Amino acid sequence: MTETTPVDWEQARALAYAAGAAVAGRTETVALADADGRTLAEPLRALTDLPAFPTSSIDGWAVRGAGPWRPEGRVLAGGTPQPLSTDGACVEIATGAMVPAGATALIRVEDSATSDEGLVSGEPRPMPDWRLPGEEAHLGEELLPAGTSVDPAVIGVAATCGHAELTVWAEPRAALLVFGDELLTEGTPGAGRVRDSLGPQVPGWLRRYGATPIGVTGPVKDTLAAHLDAIRAGLDEADLVCTTGGTMHGPVDHLHPALAELGADYVVNTVAVRPGFPMLLARVTGADGRPKFIAGLPGNPQSAVIALVTLVAPLLAGLRGRPMPQLPSVEAGAAVPGRGGFTHLALAALDPTGRTATPVGHVGSAMLRGLANAHGFAVVRPGTKAAPGDLVPFLPLPLTPGER
Repeated sequence: MTETTPVDWEQARALAYAAGAAVAGRTETVALADADGRTLAEPLRALTDLPAFPTSSIDGWAVRGAGPWRPEGRVLAGGTPQPLSTDGACVEIATGAMVPAGATALIRVEDSATSDEGLVSGEPRPMPDWRLPGEEAHLGEELLPAGTSVDPAVIGVAATCGHAELTVWAEPRAALLVFGDELLTEGTPGAGRVRDSLGPQVPGWLRRYGATPIGVTGPVKDTLAAHLDAIRAGLDEADLVCTTGGTMHGPVDHLHPALAELGADYVVNTVAVRPGFPMLLARVTGADGRPKFIAGLPGNPQSAVIALVTLVAPLLAGLRGRPMPQLPSVEAGAAVPGRGGFTHLALAALDPTGRTATPVGHVGSAMLRGLANAHGFAVVRPGTKAAPGDLVPFLPLPLTPGER
């Protein structure tokens, strides 16, 4: 692949995902409290029957035989009751308590009465009011497959059946290198210099896509030696090094020469997408023999984010053992132009139903205002355009709950 033969956008995503999936393999065991947001590296199996014992789903009475019944005590959740050994006996029982052996029925407290002599009478309901062992799961049963995203519900299932830890895919470590002598890291832009907006924001996107950011280096001086030193240092610590700027072939664009010096091979050298051109994903062999990755993001901020969602997001999904992200379809809320032979990723905001995406303004490659008002990108394939009401794929940004 060369920069003169851009890879189709969908193919580029697939290549990036396959590159990550091919080297996924590092796992670790974490406590349940630390598992949220991780990915199961092996199936979650029940360590016991669920429920593990017959369990009352009501407050009432556990009875044996025909009534009326004489109470012989009480069983609460967490206790181990004595068997009901004779007909005509009963015990008061609480929700969640273990049903005593010998019980033939449960009677809800609201369906029962107690005589002056202390005898209990009542009728059980047609559906039994207890849960039987194995009703939800049996010992050894696969509850969730490997590759499942761990969320609070998954953690709850794991805890219910006895797990204290989960085996998950290790989170990739990602470093960010910011290239460009023209960049300021504080103050307002002026006198030919611009404020770096990628150093502050890219780690947040990487974190949302499941990587562990390990630091931002830069601005790195616009020399080949400085680029090589920074990339090598990043590769020593990280599974993925993201760079910003330098993806073209201008007089101070040193990324391609640096990759040649490192013996890197290109997974994707450029992508037929606008904005976002040019971007790249390359692979080098680490000291341990495992591949590591370098993602070259353009220097223009919106283009850099498009490179992240195009190449880095599927790469990280593969590295984390996740399935390839699939795109939902939404209705275009307004006309979206095509970009000739390139895929057009048009920043768009969703309506409250999440079914309609309307393009936002301020969407130049160097602009971020539109990005701050968008939920993702309407995807317009090469050679097409979208009219209002047309169904288009939608590439969502990984926004945290409660945001926009």
